[in-house]
Amino acid sequence: MPVTVTLVDHPLVADSLARIRDRDTPNALFRNNLERIGTLLLAEATRSLRTVDGTVETPLTTAPVRRLASQPVIVPILRAGLGFVHAAQELMPSADIGFIGISRDEETFEPKPYVNKLPESLEGRTVIVIDPMLATGGSLVHTVKLLRDRGAPAPITVVCALAAPEGIQRLKDEHLDLHVVTAAIDDHLNEHAFIVPGLGDAGDRQFGSGG
Repeated sequence: MPVTVTLVDHPLVADSLARIRDRDTPNALFRNNLERIGTLLLAEATRSLRTVDGTVETPLTTAPVRRLASQPVIVPILRAGLGFVHAAQELMPSADIGFIGISRDEETFEPKPYVNKLPESLEGRTVIVIDPMLATGGSLVHTVKLLRDRGAPAPITVVCALAAPEGIQRLKDEHLDLHVVTAAIDDHLNEHAFIVPGLGDAGDRQFGSGG
């Protein structure tokens, strides 16, 4: 299956995106609006989760209901991906959370992994990767390969606030089976592999440059 991309065109997403792009937005407000975007994107990304039928007793009678057939596994890519974790837990409080920590070599722009905390097996589990920025795609490619090694079924869902065309193309070139849900596809990457127009460094803008 090819890489598919869903662009979420929603007024609340657009409003928060305007706030997080603004260089004058303070860290606390940046975090709040990033989480707001995460909530709306995750609601779209989970639209196709499988459900099972059942019934419940209301105060008046019996009502048919649908519940999630299984709880997904949420995988934030540290550290910027932490900005979507609370939104994911609010929507899916019973979901398992795995963590992948990847920094970027500032000379080669290649990923440098430093944390791998995933369930031993992901067989049959819906996996949702969360990371606000899809820039070069290097961190995501590394993460997806780790997930596939643990048996994660395809397609793996990826939720990001912004994506660069170069990053999406790399995912396609790697022949990954992914569904990317994003708020915007920006123009390009600059010589430092930052998304343009972008929003700067999502980790620094959430936690400060020393975080």
